[in-house]
Amino acid sequence: MAAHVGNYQKLLTELAQKEATLVAVSKTKPVEDILELYALGQRDFGENYVQELVEKQPQLPADIRWHFIGHLQRNKVKYIVPFCYLIHGVDSLSLLKEINKQGQKIGKKIHCLLQVHIAQEETKFGMNEAELQEALAASTAMPNIIIDGLMGMASFTENTKLVAAEFEHLQQIYRRAKSQLTDAEFQILSMGMSGDYRIALEHGSNLVRVGSLLFGPREKRS
Repeated sequence: MAAHVGNYQKLLTELAQKEATLVAVSKTKPVEDILELYALGQRDFGENYVQELVEKQPQLPADIRWHFIGHLQRNKVKYIVPFCYLIHGVDSLSLLKEINKQGQKIGKKIHCLLQVHIAQEETKFGMNEAELQEALAASTAMPNIIIDGLMGMASFTENTKLVAAEFEHLQQIYRRAKSQLTDAEFQILSMGMSGDYRIALEHGSNLVRVGSLLFGPREKRS
């Protein structure tokens, strides 16, 4: 991990210039690696798998802001809402309703980002614009939901022009949605990962999810 400390400091400098927040993606990485970044001042960490997050959370400092950034199944929402700082990737109205339901059970307002499908790959999750509008409208009747903004993932490609176009598209959707809302909380446009965060920043991202630049390559889950 020590070899990547320099990357962390450079990344913080870049993001500060754009007033963007870093979520350090710690999926599949041990608690010890997370503590190294924590000691440097990092507090926002992102996990993709519910079971892994539930196992790590009690082993680490209570002031960590946990971001769930993976595809979330409705039957697993209840396990993370008690402590999750922000749920990224809310990709359907049914999932949003379940998060609200679980939030009501514990008397907590749950912060969420709605995921918009902007990539060429069909395997990526996310709402289209009509579904997004439906979810935003429905959320006004969900007292335990706070929509903090939107997120999206670009195509996995070396075609930087395509990636830039997809991020620009999401930025336009975000601006339209924000102009229609009175919610002060709707402030986050989350785009960009290790390979494309600079392009995302140029198109208005104010929250990036970076893993391999900080923690090195990770082993694939079996």
